[in-house]
Amino acid sequence: MVDLTHGGLGGDGHAAGHAGELELYHPTNWVTKYVFSQDAKVIAIQYGLTALAIGLVALVLSWLMRIQLAYPGALAFIDADRYYQFITMHGMIMVYLLTAVFLGGFGNYLIPLMLGARDMMFPYLNMLSYWIYLVAVLVLAAGFFVPGGPTGAGWTLYPPQAILANTPGQQWGIIIMLVSLMLFIVGFTMGGLNYVVTVLQGRTKGMTLMRMPLTVWGIFTATVMALLAFPALFVGAVMMLFDRLLGTSFFMPSIIAMGEPLDTAGGSPILFQHLFWFFGHPEVYIVALPAFGIVSDLISTHARKNIFGYRMMVWAIVVIGALSFVVWAHHMYVSGMNPGFGFFFATTTLIIAVPTALKVYNWVLTLWRGDIHFTVPMLFALGFIVTFVNGGLTGLFLGNVVVDVPLSDTMFVVAHFHMVMGVAPILVIFGAIYHWYPKMTGRMLNDAMGKIHFWVTFLGAYAVFFPMHYLGLLGVPRRYFESGDISFVPPSAQTLNEFMTIAALVVGAAQILFLFNLAWSLRHGKPSGGNPWGATTLEWQTPETPPPHGNWGAERPVVYRWAYDYSVPGAASDFLAQNDPGPGPAAAAPIGEGGR
Repeated sequence: MVDLTHGGLGGDGHAAGHAGELELYHPTNWVTKYVFSQDAKVIAIQYGLTALAIGLVALVLSWLMRIQLAYPGALAFIDADRYYQFITMHGMIMVYLLTAVFLGGFGNYLIPLMLGARDMMFPYLNMLSYWIYLVAVLVLAAGFFVPGGPTGAGWTLYPPQAILANTPGQQWGIIIMLVSLMLFIVGFTMGGLNYVVTVLQGRTKGMTLMRMPLTVWGIFTATVMALLAFPALFVGAVMMLFDRLLGTSFFMPSIIAMGEPLDTAGGSPILFQHLFWFFGHPEVYIVALPAFGIVSDLISTHARKNIFGYRMMVWAIVVIGALSFVVWAHHMYVSGMNPGFGFFFATTTLIIAVPTALKVYNWVLTLWRGDIHFTVPMLFALGFIVTFVNGGLTGLFLGNVVVDVPLSDTMFVVAHFHMVMGVAPILVIFGAIYHWYPKMTGRMLNDAMGKIHFWVTFLGAYAVFFPMHYLGLLGVPRRYFESGDISFVPPSAQTLNEFMTIAALVVGAAQILFLFNLAWSLRHGKPSGGNPWGATTLEWQTPETPPPHGNWGAERPVVYRWAYDYSVPGAASDFLAQNDPGPGPAAAAPIGEGGR
């Protein structure tokens, strides 16, 4: 253990709430440096690579499902049971992937660097959080290899179906899934506490809360939400596991199967739906809020303009996080709820659209008259805005009880959900990787390959999911292994299914180019230098690129200004870094707001 002392701190050097210097663990060999690492940057890359690996499984599963829908029976090994197992695993893997990338990946890499910290406040706990996440992923994947295969109850795992006989994976699959979920939540809780404490206690001198980049605000708020929402899912998983293994009836009502009464009574399946969606809808924003923050930073940097309405953006993030806990039952309009509750949740669903729309307006006004550079990160950021707006507009339809009831079991819901929770955040992930890859590696990703990757991914995703809205309006049902002959669905719907499947195969194949770009640029990419984008935030001001363990050398930086000083009159360049005293009133007050 070595204590690296920041000579400029101490006494009144820290703003209120800031901790003293962190005592770092220094690795002594390759294993402790790259495997059981306590460096947040290494842990971030471990999260990212693990999520990427399991995400490729989800991609293949989506291909198999699309082929079955477009060409029923073309793949002989896909029967009804396998199809529903693939749906369940695809959905759950994507939840694991998105949460891990935004919070475990970008959270670990960016929070310490953006706040001027040396590492997370609890490095050992941080290491444990990754390894428990890895075990959760391996347990989830083990479902493919247990007798009966993974559960086919759907990714929402609704009881009583999930644990009744004749449901695919009823024997071992559902047990594996529930155990994996519990491990995932335990691992996240360890990491989440780290993120919150680091944001509140680990900031460097001058880094007030209202000087933090919006990326940190998004990750911080999403983490607090997750710490409040995940316990509901954890409790639900434990109770269902008891119903499956111990014969309890938390969720199991009186049931007659094949003319014979089962030994269950008194349980409430609706209770599980409430527990699941009390987690499930905040989970949408647990993914979306970090994406909002990252997009704000990408747009400001690549448009060379300060973010419009910074304080409004911060409060919009916080308000969205709070409101996300009072909209969950709009997923349950067809569960038989009291119409009064339907009115309440429809109203809150419309209300939460207000701060979300404010963010879109602020992004557009940030772009207005900016010096927009159409770099690859900027393309992905703009693609996110268009996609999230499209997905949000269809959400207004589904938030209305009268409209949602006839659309609830159609492909319209699949299209909406994938635009908001699938395509949009993945575009942000790609944009963030292209943006911060130079900091992680010291090399630039290939620009031509990046632009090809963007356009094929963006246009291809719309080719897959935009027509799906039309299929939903036709009444094409979701969760069907094959449609067969449905009198009200025209034959052209099947032709559209084939078109969407071909587009999905092309989009998936385009990700091979992205993976090749990552690997090729690691050795052959153009050297990036320390700050290739001319960005203001602290992670681009480190003495070395990539940053070593401890990030800042002998002394941590001192912050004099907010994170978005672009095109400042009188400045030598078109930006002023947060640790640059520079011209203007910010230089006079490193601890206070400095006019911001």
